[in-house]
Amino acid sequence: MYPSFEFHLPTKIHFGYNKIKQLGNLPFKVKRAFIVTDKGVLNSGLIEHVTKILKDNRISYVVYDEVEPDPSVETVDKVAQVFQQEEGDALIAIGGGSPIDTAKGVRVIASNGGSIRDYAGVNLIKQASNIPLIAIPTTSGTGSEVTIFAVLSDCEENRKVTVTSPFVAPDISIVDPKMTMTAPPKITAASGFDAFAHGAETFVSRISQPASDVLALSAMSTVSRYLRRAVYNGEDVEARIKMAEASLLAGMAFNQSFLGLTHAIGSAVSGHAHVSHGVAIGLLLPGVIRYNSISLMDKYVEMASVFRDIDLSLPDWEITDQFIEEVTRLRDDVGLPQKLQQVGVKEEQLKAIANDSVKSGMWKFNPRRATEEEILGLLKQLF
Repeated sequence: MYPSFEFHLPTKIHFGYNKIKQLGNLPFKVKRAFIVTDKGVLNSGLIEHVTKILKDNRISYVVYDEVEPDPSVETVDKVAQVFQQEEGDALIAIGGGSPIDTAKGVRVIASNGGSIRDYAGVNLIKQASNIPLIAIPTTSGTGSEVTIFAVLSDCEENRKVTVTSPFVAPDISIVDPKMTMTAPPKITAASGFDAFAHGAETFVSRISQPASDVLALSAMSTVSRYLRRAVYNGEDVEARIKMAEASLLAGMAFNQSFLGLTHAIGSAVSGHAHVSHGVAIGLLLPGVIRYNSISLMDKYVEMASVFRDIDLSLPDWEITDQFIEEVTRLRDDVGLPQKLQQVGVKEEQLKAIANDSVKSGMWKFNPRRATEEEILGLLKQLF
């Protein structure tokens, strides 16, 4: 039973094809926008959809396009300095999770001072910002456009750090699937599978709730049906729309109920071996589901309904086995790696990865309490 729960979504969402036009109808006055993005988005020409609207509305702007994948805390501090020098009165993040999380961090520093390192943890931000933040995702998967998290790389300590606070969430999210049409297959695959993992981990979280369960199941079902289409035909408008929807719903779900062991280990893998987040999640999710399933089989049986080919009349353990097979097949079909050594992880790094995994904030929400030794065993199986 669920005696009670809370659901809070700080972000106003505009969803739909060509919704980017909503940028010209903001509920606050903007004179000078500071755009945070990366070279890939800039070179794709997507940013021109945004700058044209700004020009048409007589809003000046400056573009910062040097955000790297898995941005570092140093990058966030640097961009915050540039933002303050440019005297912008609004932040617009265009891209995947990296530009959006960077912009989240920039706003925190601009309003609270210091370094973004000072706010790594839960609810360490003292005050909300009066600087509007608008997120415009160009990939479908991270959910960063609606979450209260900013995940950054600490290169000094080879780990990921997370800033968690309602004050981190964007004020407005414009989710326009048209902006995802140019995402290349590898990014589409990795980010899309990450959206599936968000749903899968949220659904079995120790703090799962009815609202997030519904969102998570819907997201997983949609990814299972449309991810392959989006990967192998990027011009499939319906598939792009449905994947943007799935990413958004999964982000809303884990915003409430958080994640689990896949993301705890995945962050450690990315921190130590610089493996992109979605790729790390793809490697880990099937094995973590098998590890977890014994502890919460009824919910994994319920999750199996997202795949239409699974026979739900079978015994629970067989349904769970089929579910793991279908998750693995989805991962393999979209071309994600299957072994840690394929992505440059060294065997001597496994122990440190396991050690950092149990330090992750997401570790404690996993339905089965994993020890460092058990995590090391999982990693060795995947090596």
